[in-house]
Amino acid sequence: MGAEPVPVRTIQHPLVEDSLTRLRDRDTDTDGFRRHARLLSLVLALEVLRDLPTRAVRVESPLEPVQGGRIDRPVIFVPVLRAGLAMLDAMSGFVPGSKVGFVGLERDEETAIAHSYYEKLPAQLAGAETVILDPMLATGGSALAAIDALTRNHATAIRLACIVAAPEGIEAVQSAYPRTGILACAVDRSLNERKFILPGLGDFGDRYFGTV
Repeated sequence: MGAEPVPVRTIQHPLVEDSLTRLRDRDTDTDGFRRHARLLSLVLALEVLRDLPTRAVRVESPLEPVQGGRIDRPVIFVPVLRAGLAMLDAMSGFVPGSKVGFVGLERDEETAIAHSYYEKLPAQLAGAETVILDPMLATGGSALAAIDALTRNHATAIRLACIVAAPEGIEAVQSAYPRTGILACAVDRSLNERKFILPGLGDFGDRYFGTV
């Protein structure tokens, strides 16, 4: 029998609900879309990195010595181009010294299959916690291509952070890579005939970058 997939984690919070609703609203302009995408990315960062290992350290506060903890594992963020770039600044700001890899994928509008056109990954994947940034998990094609690339390059601890996920994409990732954790702000109903998420929020990249 295969491994049981890691359960999908979703975030329940009034701020998440508010920002997600604003992203879904077709009347939200580019500035508003960017602002709320960033807020959701900040919340996702806190959750997707919640269980990072730490090591004990002792520091001097202004008044006395104190025991504390520091992150004890390298973190690598891998945005799926181009939409994943929208999440990168907010995510990486939480982890000084984190490295960044890039996977460029373009979806064929007829087949919805993702084709790779660019790949640049750090060399230290084997000993790092790797977080794929892919705002919309639709068919799962882009996420699977990114996980494939990371696995080929010896990554062993891979997580996927997305803003909205469809059941079809979740199933695809869990079937191929059951140990890859998925964190999302929302799991939506399904995909339409064009493989867009319903109700979704449209084309994330176009709305974020103002290329609608």
